[in-house]
Amino acid sequence: MMPLISQIIYLFLIAIPVSCVAWTVTHEEIFREPREYCQNICGTAKSLVKRKFFYLFTCEYCFSHYISLIFLIITDFKLLYPDWRGYIIVFFALVWVANWYMSLFGYLRQSLKVEKIEANIKDIDLKEIKTNKEDQIL
Repeated sequence: MMPLISQIIYLFLIAIPVSCVAWTVTHEEIFREPREYCQNICGTAKSLVKRKFFYLFTCEYCFSHYISLIFLIITDFKLLYPDWRGYIIVFFALVWVANWYMSLFGYLRQSLKVEKIEANIKDIDLKEIKTNKEDQIL
């Protein structure tokens, strides 16, 4: 087993690609069509299993569980214990950290959108003031 500090660093590093993949599939434009298809099936399917299966591709939290599992299989990373208990602990810890990353990214993205909208409003106001002054001069 590696030292605890190394395990924690690995946890936070592995959570980066997990959150990146989960966010990209569930939010970004490149996967919009498949996501809309899944949302449609999720909302209209009669089978509970089918609705829940397709829902997982629309929810970053749900999807991050599956991506975490894939990354744990690839990396063979364990946390605190060298046996199966280490897999269970790191699985839930990885999902938790990845979702913190996605929440932070979502918050930053929202803040940037608000700033961009406010800047556009100020530009429009400035253009109106400039037009009004030119009209008054003429």
